[in-house]
Amino acid sequence: MAVKALIALGLVLSGLVLLTAWRAAQNEAEAEASFPPEGQIVMVDDIAVHAVVMGEGPDVVLLHGSSGNTRDMTFALAPILAENFRVITFDRPGLGYSDSFNPDGETIEEQALILQKAAAQLGAEKPIVAGQSYGGSVSLAWAVTRPDNISALVLIAPAAIPWETPLDGFNQIASTTAGNALALPLITAFVPEWYVESALDRVFAPQTAPEGYAAHFGPGLTMRRASMHANAKQRANLLDEVRALQPRYGEISMPTEIVHGTADTTVGLDWHSERLIEQIPGAELIELPGIGHMPQVVAAPEVALAIDRAAQRAGLR
Repeated sequence: MAVKALIALGLVLSGLVLLTAWRAAQNEAEAEASFPPEGQIVMVDDIAVHAVVMGEGPDVVLLHGSSGNTRDMTFALAPILAENFRVITFDRPGLGYSDSFNPDGETIEEQALILQKAAAQLGAEKPIVAGQSYGGSVSLAWAVTRPDNISALVLIAPAAIPWETPLDGFNQIASTTAGNALALPLITAFVPEWYVESALDRVFAPQTAPEGYAAHFGPGLTMRRASMHANAKQRANLLDEVRALQPRYGEISMPTEIVHGTADTTVGLDWHSERLIEQIPGAELIELPGIGHMPQVVAAPEVALAIDRAAQRAGLR
């Protein structure tokens, strides 16, 4: 009887594994069919980088935050900027439709290098670089390590100053090999749409995701197994990378604008941008009253004005 019970249990578990893998693959295929690449694929050192290019004028590169993709920037900010700039929006490595290339998680300096090379291939040798949250960390790495390939820096709610809070439990699990094999397939397969949409609202708090944002952004792209794993590895490494980069902020000499909401509880204004402003010579801070962590969406005109000011300070307007 015990042997039969074990065999039955093994069959049930095998069936659950197969069902999970099948349903996860189906959900991923549906997400990619519903939200295909918006732009073009640029090959950099045999690494595919997805880029969306729009508008004419001085070059601006937009870099999204954690768990994001180009669609976060093309919802509101990029179309406003495209009236006066040539805008290049990238999927960061491992997210959207850009390749992951470091099995331990792409560092912010590696990402800055690959995206700078991609921008150069698109004719943007010295763009304004604007990044939100984790994308702000990559933008800081670009400014520090590629100073000859950037004309101005715009940081939107940037993760810039080493913090004291631990990595959240989900990303701790998702960054591991075991979590990638066991937990992420279950999430991709079975997490309901209503939960994903409520998670979006938490990111936007105290605002909520604007009407039409989820339908444009494509949360299913973020919920793919490979994307969650790549994002989690990057998040797990970020604190040490920011610690290593921070002593070099004083080297940043290009015009710098920082935009941060006063109600941001994800990347706090007082901990990050109010300290950062003292470490980058000539940097200017714009505080957005009552705005949370997603100014590039809910306060896109104000962010666009900051980019325009950076362009003027850089002599591009």
